Amino acid sequence: MKKYIAEMVGTMVLVLMGCGSAVFAGSVADTVGAGVGTIGVALAFGLSVVAMAYVIGGISGCHINPAITLGVFLSGRMKGKEAAMYMVFQVIGAVIGSAVLYALITTGAHDGPTATGANSFDAGETVQAFVAEAVFTFIFVLVVLGSTDPKKGAGQLAGLAIGLTLVLVHIVCIPITGTSVNPARSIGPALFEGGAALSQLWLFIIAPFVGAAFSAMVWNYLEKD
Repeated sequence: MKKYIAEMVGTMVLVLMGCGSAVFAGSVADTVGAGVGTIGVALAFGLSVVAMAYVIGGISGCHINPAITLGVFLSGRMKGKEAAMYMVFQVIGAVIGSAVLYALITTGAHDGPTATGANSFDAGETVQAFVAEAVFTFIFVLVVLGSTDPKKGAGQLAGLAIGLTLVLVHIVCIPITGTSVNPARSIGPALFEGGAALSQLWLFIIAPFVGAAFSAMVWNYLEKD
């Protein structure tokens, strides 16, 4: 049970810090990340992963992302029941993180947008958004699988490699979708924001899973001697 609670707490921190940076961090215009900019939001997500990797990595592996969990499962490193429980608690953690953000937004004034940091894409850009989420999730999960491999991985540096990769992914993808590459990270904010965020949520669940599945296929091939 400890590993599931660890995943819940880790995902909560990721959503609270990452989405919180987009909503609050010095923004003076009604655009996500206008204050700290794309780099600032990207760093918030990446640093959250680095921090949690060194806190709960030894307990649960610090997936804090259903797409990563799917990739690990398809790589044969965990059983289906355990993977399903990871995903459930990751979503719970994301909802808790989003609830804290919603409470902060609705109980006080701030200079940023009132959005919850939900992912979205413009009308007519569904294909672009799907491709972006699938491809960037593929890259991110491939780095996770490679850097955490018991024999060929990066050891204690894995958390840093993964966090920095997430920063890089966000820098490129934020202008397209706000960057998800993580179904749980999208589910939590969308439940509170509703509207377009909720109607577009399917893409931010399916596309990352597609990307993660391809990552597992590629890594399973690469790791064979």
